[in-house]
Amino acid sequence: MMLALLLARAGIDVTVLEKHADFLRDFRGDTIHPSTLTLVEELGFLDDLERIPHQVVRRLHADVNGAWLTVADLSALRGRHRCIHMMPQWDFLELIAAKARECPSFHLETCAEVVDLWMEGTRTAGVVYRQGGATKRLRADVTFACDGRASVLRDRVGARVLDLGAPMDVLWFRVPRREGDPDETFGVVRPGRMLVLIDRATYWQVGYLIPKGERQRVEGRGLDAFRASLAELAPFFRDGRLDALDDWARVSGLRVQVNQLPRWFYPGLLFLGDAAHAMSPVGGVGINLALQDAVAAADVLIEPIRKRRVRTVDLARVQARRWYPAATTQLAQLLVQRRVIRRVLDGRVVRPPSWLPRVLAFRPVRALVARAIGSGVRPEHWRHPAPPPAPTAP
Repeated sequence: MMLALLLARAGIDVTVLEKHADFLRDFRGDTIHPSTLTLVEELGFLDDLERIPHQVVRRLHADVNGAWLTVADLSALRGRHRCIHMMPQWDFLELIAAKARECPSFHLETCAEVVDLWMEGTRTAGVVYRQGGATKRLRADVTFACDGRASVLRDRVGARVLDLGAPMDVLWFRVPRREGDPDETFGVVRPGRMLVLIDRATYWQVGYLIPKGERQRVEGRGLDAFRASLAELAPFFRDGRLDALDDWARVSGLRVQVNQLPRWFYPGLLFLGDAAHAMSPVGGVGINLALQDAVAAADVLIEPIRKRRVRTVDLARVQARRWYPAATTQLAQLLVQRRVIRRVLDGRVVRPPSWLPRVLAFRPVRALVARAIGSGVRPEHWRHPAPPPAPTAP
């Protein structure tokens, strides 16, 4: 959607095919980091974004076996944006779509499920999709595959990802918030268990980490044991609110993947976001990296698309620009997974060394950690001029 907005603002005819009827579903990846806030400001609709109800996170804390650790302090960042906005992703998508609709060259087709590539020889000429019970085709000079970690188009072109591994899956669910609850997002670490609690104003978005492939075993122990474990990790849940978790259907699962597509580009086709590099939930940076992919793709490809001469080497330039940030971020995530998460889920007692809080309190270190989470390895900026405001309708 962000890529479509940028292309449409450049006067390029662009169509987004969305499988569902709307954006209203639980994405879980609802963090808008400083790099994205800066991008939205550069695009000229930060005020509209900030009018959407959201929560502000300035520090990330964790209770590690009884010792509180400030993992990241975003106030150490330079610039205007020194926090993370927690905002339902459907609201963010609706805002981007509304801004894109201001451009006559933007088109959004909903209930349009892409099922195959339209090939002419070895070049992708567009896509085949189903809509309203009919099979249709859409021709395009370039097709952007932004269809996620279960990418259909990746399978159709025969691309195979390099699986980097993840020791955990995540159970996601909601728990009502009540007066007197902690007023910040934080994590809890105990031997064999990890819990992430995200403050969403009226409820907690809870992530419960389990060893990879262990959901069936967790369910086999029963809901009573599951609720008891949650109450032990978050004692303020002991007031009866967990009774709302009365069915496993209320608990959704995220199969964590960390992988990299060795080649993102084919003639007429470019993979972006999770379709090119599925990220671990560590740091919550996946959505922001995908947005930076979109900015880089638009920046590199606007002129070739305008000239209708998009060469494969042009598409390769996008991967050359974005591979390093994605790979470096994944390397850091893998380090956390192996040195911390795997050990915790194996039942070991993990405590931060006594020197770590002092090091993290050192301002240059605080700034480095904050930049890694808030802005990433290579944040992208939109330096193209904004379009003139649309005329007011009579």
